[in-house]
Amino acid sequence: MSDKEKTLNRITELGLLAVLRGPSRELTIKMVDALIAGGVYGIEITYSTPDAAQVVRSLIKKYGDAICIGMGTLTRVEQAAEAMNAGAQFLVSPHVDPALARAMTATTLPVMMGALTPGEVWQSYSQGSDIVKLFPGSMGGADYLKAIKVPFPDIPMMPTGGVDKSNVRAWFAAGAVAVGAGSQLCPNHLAEAGRFNEITTIAREFVAAIADARRP
Repeated sequence: MSDKEKTLNRITELGLLAVLRGPSRELTIKMVDALIAGGVYGIEITYSTPDAAQVVRSLIKKYGDAICIGMGTLTRVEQAAEAMNAGAQFLVSPHVDPALARAMTATTLPVMMGALTPGEVWQSYSQGSDIVKLFPGSMGGADYLKAIKVPFPDIPMMPTGGVDKSNVRAWFAAGAVAVGAGSQLCPNHLAEAGRFNEITTIAREFVAAIADARRP
């Protein structure tokens, strides 16, 4: 099994990626510490986080293979190689752009490109998305995912945006292979206030909700 296949399998097994747009390098690392303490091991550090690539390097040095870490909000071609060199295990963009898609897929890392409409979903998948990031998920909710899976039953999809503890069951029932959660899972205001124990509590509740949602 290739490293890419192993990472995709792990993302599916975890079922949850924490999408972090941290307020600073230091606070972002502490946010990840709090998430891991709560059982969240899938981490996406977005490029809107200060010193994002260095944050990834620091987290890999600290946690190694214990976490599944990638970089998100890629919007520029050069970010694909930078993220790979930082040690990212997967790449995520909020949209589909042909040049960016080529750069992302050239890394041979798992790729998730954002899409919303049926045309965008197909474009994302046909240009190399291993998992299509349905974004923003809040636009249509789980009912929209269920509907869009009808013409595209074989395309793996992961909603991001609008995912919280109360609706993860609906997302998985609609066909999601995993979900991405940002402020509902790890609010910046809690980090800025130093309330990391509360982030850990939310993380535990999220993990429990996902386990319950996926239980046969």
